[in-house]
Amino acid sequence: MTAILHVSASTRGELSVSKRVSQTMLTALRVSNPAARVVNRDIGTSPIPHPDAKLVRASLAPAAEHGPTASTALTVSEELIGELEAADLLLISTPMHNFAVPSTLKAWLDHVMRPGRTFRSGPTGKVGLLADRPAIAVVACGGRFGQDPGTQRDFLSPYLRYALRTIGITRLEILRLEELARGPEKVAIALQQADSWIAEQLGRLTY
Repeated sequence: MTAILHVSASTRGELSVSKRVSQTMLTALRVSNPAARVVNRDIGTSPIPHPDAKLVRASLAPAAEHGPTASTALTVSEELIGELEAADLLLISTPMHNFAVPSTLKAWLDHVMRPGRTFRSGPTGKVGLLADRPAIAVVACGGRFGQDPGTQRDFLSPYLRYALRTIGITRLEILRLEELARGPEKVAIALQQADSWIAEQLGRLTY
C-alpha cells in the first residue's frame, strides 16, 4: 500500500470521536506501511462547494464536448476523483446527521460520482469505472442504533455502501460508534470496541 485517502466530514475538530478513531487507524496503518502517503481531505472544517448548475451541465455533457467552461466547472470534481483514484485505501470518518450523511459528505459523493467518468449506465444498471479497493467508514452517532422507540435508524450505512459500489468500490467495512452523546463512559466503551475492531480489520486488509 502506498497511498491512503482520509475523508473527514466532522465539523468538531479534535473533539470528533470519528476523527479520533480514524487517526488511531491511520497510526496503526503507518506502523505496518511506513512508506504510505496519507492525503487528508477535511470536508468538515474546509467544506467543498456543493454542486451547482454549471457542474451538473458539465457532468452530463459528453467529454468530447467539454470546453473551457465545462473544464472549469469540473475542476473540483476532477481533483477529488484524482485523489480517490490514487488511493490504495479509502478511509471515511463521519458523523450521522439526521439519520444519514452530512451535507458535506453528500457533496463529496456528488463530485466523485460522475456519469462517464466514475460510472456508466448499462442494460442492468450503473457500472463502476474505478478500480476496486478496500474502504473503511467510521460512523459516529450520539444515540443507539436500532429500530425500537428511542433508538436511531441508520440510513447512512446502506446509502454509503450503495454509492461507493456504484463507482466500483465494493470492499467497504463500516465501524459504527453509538451512544456518544450519553456520557464519558459510553464514549470509553465505544473507543474500546473501536480498538478491537481496528485490530481485526488490519489483519484482514488486502490491497
